[in-house]
Amino acid sequence: MAEQLTSLAGDRALLGRTSTAERVADILRSRISEGYFPPGTRLPEDGIGGALGVSRNTLREAFRLLTHERLLVHELNRGVFVRVLTVEDVEDIYRTRRLVECAVVRGLGEPPYGLDALARAVAQGRRAADEGDWKTVGTANIHFHRELVALAGSERTDELMRSVFAELRLAFHVVDEPRRLHEPYIARNVGILEALRAGDRDEAESLLAGYLEDSLRRVVEVYRRRVGEDG
Repeated sequence: MAEQLTSLAGDRALLGRTSTAERVADILRSRISEGYFPPGTRLPEDGIGGALGVSRNTLREAFRLLTHERLLVHELNRGVFVRVLTVEDVEDIYRTRRLVECAVVRGLGEPPYGLDALARAVAQGRRAADEGDWKTVGTANIHFHRELVALAGSERTDELMRSVFAELRLAFHVVDEPRRLHEPYIARNVGILEALRAGDRDEAESLLAGYLEDSLRRVVEVYRRRVGEDG
């Protein structure tokens, strides 16, 4: 934990003069998503508050926000912990992804679409795969799907899915087999991108639905085994 707190102290400058619970929550959300605080980690108030230079009340409000987003859990007389997802949680995350992501593609309207951000995410994933950096491949994959959702042009949808994708990363950290999880989907992201470039929404939606179904099956398979081993 000392190493994580030292690294976290470097984020203090992000708070600026107007330190708020929302900004603290943004920092902690990013750190949790990046794996600095893995699922099951206890988050000490004094250590984190000291690293970020914020009051206990501000930190507690940030914890409350992240608990509402299902990233943290408060255990009576024990403290605040990064949440460990259940298989049912993972299944529900993918159910939400399919409802939202497929609806976004279906409702895109007439082409051409603004696909530059999607293309950059694909390129990021390919570079990371060439370097054998599978954790970054997973991050690029999340970026791809986040940018896909952004095509809807809805701040509310972006906010909803930001929380969903952050929660999904908790499952990825438990599974801890990033190459097996993410490598097959580099080419599938390319397929979705190319279908959208061609203006074929139906094909893009079909590819996306198959992608999410296969990804859920793979994540749950590995997740069940990993959680079973840890149990």
